[in-house]
Amino acid sequence: MRFLVISDLHASLEATEAVFHAADGAYDQILCCGDLVGYGPSPNEVIEQIAARQALCVRGNHDKVACDIDDASLFNEQAQQAITWTRMALTPEHKRFLQELPQGPILVDGNRYQLAHGSVLNEDEYVYSPEEAYDSLNDSAAPITFVGHTHVCGAFSLRKNGFVQAGIDDMEKLQFDVWISLAGGSRYLINPGSVGQPRDGDPRAAYVLFDSDDCAVMFKRVEYDIQKVQEKMRATPLPGYLIRRLEFGE
Repeated sequence: MRFLVISDLHASLEATEAVFHAADGAYDQILCCGDLVGYGPSPNEVIEQIAARQALCVRGNHDKVACDIDDASLFNEQAQQAITWTRMALTPEHKRFLQELPQGPILVDGNRYQLAHGSVLNEDEYVYSPEEAYDSLNDSAAPITFVGHTHVCGAFSLRKNGFVQAGIDDMEKLQFDVWISLAGGSRYLINPGSVGQPRDGDPRAAYVLFDSDDCAVMFKRVEYDIQKVQEKMRATPLPGYLIRRLEFGE
C-alpha cells in the first residue's frame, strides 16, 4: 500500500492542488500531519480538498486555534493576525471539521505507523535536532512516525544502540525523487515538510510518498503558482511578511 504523506498546508489551495496533481495515481491513502489552515488565503477550500479525499488527518496547532479549541497566546504577531482573519473566514461547517480532527499521535494501518503534528509527546513541540527527536523515537508506539510542524522536510533515525541520527540510517544528505529503504530494527521520525509554507529555503511544496510493502519513502517537491496565492493574500488583511516569505521558502 502506498501513502501520500503531507503536512502544514496552511490554507494554500494552489500548493495543495499541485501536490495532489503531482501525486495522482501514486498513492492509495492520504496521511496528513495537520495545520490545514492558518497563514494562507483559502482555508475553506483546502479543508474541502482534504475532506473530499477522506484523508486521515490529525489536528495542528493552527487548526485547534482557528476552531476555538485553544487561544493564540503562543503565536507571534503575524500568526495571530492570520488566525484572527482565518476564524472569520471559516464557515461553520469547516470549523466543525477542524474541531472533529483527532489530536495526535494516532496509530494507523493496523498500528504499524503513527501520525502526529509536533512531537509524539506534545503536538505543539518542534523537533529540529536529534536531541529533540530522541524522546519521540523512544516513546513512539510504532517504528515509523510521521510528523510536521517545523515546515522542514527530513528525518531522524534511532538505532538499536540508542544512537539518534539526523537523516535515514547512513544517508549523508536528504535525497529527492528516489526510494529510500527504511531498515528493520531502526525507528524513524519522518517529516514531509510543508505543502503551503516551506521553510527550508525551497519554496516548492513538499510531500512524501511512503510504500508500506517495501518499507520505503520518497521525498518530493513540486512547483505551484506562488504569485496567485500572493494575489489572494493581498486581497485580505493577512500580513505582508507572510505574503513575501512564500517566494523564498522561509
